[in-house]
Amino acid sequence: MSNIIRSLSAFLFLVGSAVSSIAASTYENGTSFNSDWLYSESPVTLKDISEASWAPISLPHTWNAKDTVDVIPGYRRAASWYKKEFTLSQDSQRQILHFEGANMETEVYLNGKAVGTNVGGYIGFNVELTKYVKPNETNILLVKVSNTFNPYLIPSQKSDFFIHGGITRDVWLIEKNDAWLESARISTPNIAKGDASSSVSIDIDSSRKFKGSAVVSILDKNNKLVASSRSEVALKKGSNQVVVETPNFDNVALWSPESPTLYSLNVELIDKSTNSTVDKFKQNIGFRWFEVREGQGFFVNGVRTLIRGTHRHEEMAGLGNALSNAQHYDDMRTIKTLGANFVRLGHYPQDPAVYKAADELGLIIWDELPWCRGGIGPKKWQDTTESLLKRQIKQNYNHASIAFWSLGNEMYWEEDFPGGGEDAVLLPFLKKLNGIAKELDTSRLTSIRKYYPGADVVDVFSPSIWAGWYGGAYAQYETAMQESIKKYPNFIHMEYGGSSHVGRHLENPIGKNGMADAQVSVEEAMNQAGVTSVAKASAWDETYMVDLFDWYLNVTENFPGLTGSAQWSVRDFGTPLRPENPIPFVNQKGLIDRNGKPKDAYYVFASYWSEEPICYIESHTWTVRYGPKEGREVSVFCNTHSAELYLNGRSLKEKIKQPKQVPAGGLVWLVPFKEGDNTLKVVGRSENGKTVAKDAYTLKYHVGEPGKFEKIILTQKVLDNGNTLVEAEAVDKEGKRVTTFSDRVYFATIGGENALIENYGSPTRTSTIEAANGYAAVEVGPLDNPEPVYIQAKTQNFKGAFLEIAK
Repeated sequence: MSNIIRSLSAFLFLVGSAVSSIAASTYENGTSFNSDWLYSESPVTLKDISEASWAPISLPHTWNAKDTVDVIPGYRRAASWYKKEFTLSQDSQRQILHFEGANMETEVYLNGKAVGTNVGGYIGFNVELTKYVKPNETNILLVKVSNTFNPYLIPSQKSDFFIHGGITRDVWLIEKNDAWLESARISTPNIAKGDASSSVSIDIDSSRKFKGSAVVSILDKNNKLVASSRSEVALKKGSNQVVVETPNFDNVALWSPESPTLYSLNVELIDKSTNSTVDKFKQNIGFRWFEVREGQGFFVNGVRTLIRGTHRHEEMAGLGNALSNAQHYDDMRTIKTLGANFVRLGHYPQDPAVYKAADELGLIIWDELPWCRGGIGPKKWQDTTESLLKRQIKQNYNHASIAFWSLGNEMYWEEDFPGGGEDAVLLPFLKKLNGIAKELDTSRLTSIRKYYPGADVVDVFSPSIWAGWYGGAYAQYETAMQESIKKYPNFIHMEYGGSSHVGRHLENPIGKNGMADAQVSVEEAMNQAGVTSVAKASAWDETYMVDLFDWYLNVTENFPGLTGSAQWSVRDFGTPLRPENPIPFVNQKGLIDRNGKPKDAYYVFASYWSEEPICYIESHTWTVRYGPKEGREVSVFCNTHSAELYLNGRSLKEKIKQPKQVPAGGLVWLVPFKEGDNTLKVVGRSENGKTVAKDAYTLKYHVGEPGKFEKIILTQKVLDNGNTLVEAEAVDKEGKRVTTFSDRVYFATIGGENALIENYGSPTRTSTIEAANGYAAVEVGPLDNPEPVYIQAKTQNFKGAFLEIAK
């Protein structure tokens, strides 16, 4: 490994064979094809497309929006059909459909004829309809999509996330005449020297021979032309490639997380005989370069940049992975607001809107091939995997935000084919993939996570370090990092953290030195059977995760020469591998729950990273506490110069934050709570004494210890969204909350309609959930009939409490 791992040939731009939400104007005649579809889960033959089995839907769509996180193990893995009728005029000579994504295998039929197929769920693809379109008549489009078990297609079925089925992203209709600007690539190999001259390679698919010219223009953010060039072209019928050189321009503004400056690339194809424009597109680009210097860290445009990151799965409660562009964008904006500058897209290429957001907001992207677990397969598997990597790089090459092409994650785990996890076959294939990535793109870094024999193959490598969760204690984190850097000069740390169940808190959580009998190694074991760890033995309390993250961030923010790290993950997400979690089938490692509400851990990160002043009292979900007469300690997470805490209007003293001190930068007070209700308030101040942040909440304090569980009491209240929240509280014989009660609570409707809002995998939208500090809740929707509806809450040992829902 060289001392400097470089990515200096800078920004190469490629418009893949795709139209996307990134820029609808990329194709002049590109229009949304998302509306007025019909959907069927029953078998459909081309001779029988009866309306009887069809239901109206719009795209994006998945049939696994809710069944993934219901209480029944398994989810629908099968084929479904989509149908759309449409009429086209004769204004264009060619009609192409672009699918941004359909999971996982797709067949397309037009007017009873097969017109295209695709394998792979996370990459866009095109299907030309031209030959079978009937102008000015009704055309019938049928699309068969399947997410059935296929061991020859990555990711492995053993992956820790659901493989949703459906047309899960936007579809576009592209109408063209003669020639189609299918893709374009702009290379600026000398940008590190301040030279913005470029070479633009353009792929053109033409339906006829003709002569003309290709015009390339680059405009700045003010729409001012900064560079342009024209090249004469002689096109043959079929595929053509044209190269246009553009001159250098002065004062190029570089893209970075702090200043994500974008330019506009315009390409126009002109027919010489008519002097008319045949095709054109316009899309944003950026100029920058990345490098990793051994022992010094990660650099953007020659400036050291500590990677402060998280991870994202493409799914949300109640929607599966069929999200709108606005929801994708909002997700990325939430991450940026947190103060992060990096997102690892786990474990597959994501929607075009995600990359658009990253480009515009200034978020560095780790774009990952879906080779997640399962080892290597036979030739059919290998050919498909190679193809997916090539398509991914081609499709996403244009994005200034992408710094890393990840070739996989935990690839050797639980092989799907005999011998597929052996280094003798796996390592050569990894080298082949790395060679493909480098051949297609010399401007970015390759990477993998947790395949140790491949550490020297790629530019950047992440081992598994889960100190304080899957093994060891979080006090081991800094030592583990130091040891890893010695072993892997190209070290970066992807994935750390742990699970937290919203509202669950402990007065005495596991400490920094962990559990006495825990696994010593900080690496996650492939098989958790027989392993003793915090992950398996702790309460999954928010208190512990706050302490762990506070410790980790204090290490990473003060670690010399560190490339950076990324927490796993920004939001709780569904997984088939965790049926017995406090919320069944949900990985609860998120900083945000599946209702979209930040957990306590979110504010720990904000106190280290956010540019906006914040203060947060730990914890707004810790509404009932027990302890001695002298009270309990309270931590406040602020990024302000100082903070002053008040109890019931009385100041408990102002404190200056000590950034390198844990916990909470020294912002910890012993609070003398009184019996009953108590109001806490904090005021965060700048160095000049100005109030810049506030926070407050009320809790109930009881002197002594929690009593013995007696029963569950149900109450209800109307929420702002019009739903009713049914709250279940475990109490003792005096009616006080039993905060040690953590049994699984089962909610059900009795009488009338099933009114529960369930199968969302979120703290208030699931019918089965473990109590958190003696509390659980479920939402009930508006009732449509006059019959009485009762909600029951029961546990294995408590036979039930009942509540009539008010009309």
